[in-house]
Amino acid sequence: MLRPKIPTMPQPTGLSTPPALIEPTTITPGTPVPSPTPVAPAPSRPVVQLTPGTMLALVGAGTAAVLVLGAVLVSLLLAVAVTGASVAVCAVVLRSVLASEAKRR
Repeated sequence: MLRPKIPTMPQPTGLSTPPALIEPTTITPGTPVPSPTPVAPAPSRPVVQLTPGTMLALVGAGTAAVLVLGAVLVSLLLAVAVTGASVAVCAVVLRSVLASEAKRR
């Protein structure tokens, strides 16, 4: 009933051209290329100097980011826990209602 149908590969239609032959080329030694003269390296960008104030600002910003991310993750976890608890309470109440209705009959 649910068997997949495997498609068959159709034969090519029209003329097919044979692959072109590739002939190897010979390398003739010529005059050697002179090695480039070493160029003086361009001055790199200036090194960033971190002052104590800058370091303190970076540490403060990193700490704040970690605290905010932690608060968000904890609040999400709390939301999931509250949702799970409320679903469990609803299931218990529904089970109790259905069980008491079954006893009346």
